[in-house]
Amino acid sequence: MKYLIKFYLILIFFIIFCFNSFANDKVKIGLVVPLSGEDEELGKSILKSVRLAINDINDDKIIIIPRDNQNDANKTLEVSKDLYNQGVKIIIGPVFKKNTLKLSQLSNDLIFLSFTNKIDEPKKNVISAGVNSISQFNAIKKFQSLNGIERSFLFAPKNEILEEIKVGIKKSKIKLKDKFFYDSDPTLITKQIEDITRYAIRKQNLLDEIKRVENSEDNNKENKLSQLEKLDTIGGINFDSAIIADFEESLKSVATSLIYTDIPPSRVTYITLNQWFDKSLLNESMIQPIYFPSVNYENYKNYLIKYKNNYQTNSNQIAFLSYDLTGLVYYLLFKNNFVVNNEIFYKKNSFRGKIGIFEIDKNIITHQLNFYVIENKEIRKIF
Repeated sequence: MKYLIKFYLILIFFIIFCFNSFANDKVKIGLVVPLSGEDEELGKSILKSVRLAINDINDDKIIIIPRDNQNDANKTLEVSKDLYNQGVKIIIGPVFKKNTLKLSQLSNDLIFLSFTNKIDEPKKNVISAGVNSISQFNAIKKFQSLNGIERSFLFAPKNEILEEIKVGIKKSKIKLKDKFFYDSDPTLITKQIEDITRYAIRKQNLLDEIKRVENSEDNNKENKLSQLEKLDTIGGINFDSAIIADFEESLKSVATSLIYTDIPPSRVTYITLNQWFDKSLLNESMIQPIYFPSVNYENYKNYLIKYKNNYQTNSNQIAFLSYDLTGLVYYLLFKNNFVVNNEIFYKKNSFRGKIGIFEIDKNIITHQLNFYVIENKEIRKIF
C-alpha cells in the first residue's frame, strides 16, 4: 500500500510537471486596444478579427491576452507593464500613435506592433505596421515605371498628413517634376490650383488666338474659330501626371479644380494614395480614370464577408490589419522555433498576408501593395 501511494504521488507530480511544461511552451501575445469608451467599437472589432485569425491559424502554441487601454497613453503603459510581468514579449497595438509616446519607458525586449501608419524615427520597441506613405509611394514608382510616366506633379494638403507625405517622398525616392502644398480650405483650393497651373495665362492665350484669327484674312477662318471655341485654354503644361495625396471630399475638390483649369484625366494621369476602395469615387465619373495603390482587393472583400458571416456585423480597415498582424507574428515565431527575441523583427524577412506582402527589416515594416484604377464606375486591378 505504501508503495502504491508513493507511485500515485509520483504520477500526479509528473502530470502536473508535464502540464506546466506544456503551458510554458505557449507563447503569450498581448493585444492592447480600446475596449471601452468612445473607441470601444473599434477595439472590439480588432479583438474579433484577431480571434478569427487565431481560429484560422489553428495552433494552440500562441495565446492572445487582450487588455483595454481606454485610448489613453498612461493606461497603455500600465496594461503593457502588467502584460510584460506575465511573460508577454510581443504586443499587437496600440491603435493610435499618441498611445505609443510613453512606451520607451518599458524594456526594449517588449515589442509593440502599432496599427499606426505614421512614420517616425525607428524606436527600438515600437514598430509601425500600418500602410504607410513609403509603401504607397513605392507602388506609385512602380506604376510610373510601367507606364512611362516621367513628370509627376504632386499636390498635397497643408495639414497633419503633410509630414508623413514628405517622409514617404524622401524615403521612396520617387521621381517628381514638381510639388505644391495647398490650403486645406476647399474655398481656396480652386484659386490655388489656377495659379499653380497658370490657368489665367493659358486662358488668355486662347482669347488672344481667337482675336488673331478673327482679324486675319485666313480663308479657313470660320473653321479655325469653330475649333478654337471648343477649347478652354491654349498652352502646354509641364507634367504628365497629377499625384493627389488627399482623401474623400478634399481629393474630389482638387481633382475637380484640375478639370476646371483644363487639366482633365484625359490629358494627364490622375493618381492618388490608398483610398481603401472608397465606393463614393465610383460615382465621380468626371475624375475617372483615377489610379491608386492599395491592399489586395479580393482578399479584403473575402475578409469582410468572412467577418460578417462570423459576427453578423461589419468590420473595418484597422481590424483587417489586425488579422494580418496576428498571422505575421505567428509566422515569425514559427520560423524562430517559437523563441521570442529581438531578432524576430530585426532580421530581413517577408510574409504574404491578406493585405499583401509584408517586408520586415531592422524593426521597420513596409508593404508591397497592389495597384488599381477606378474607371467606368468599376475598380480594376493593374498589378
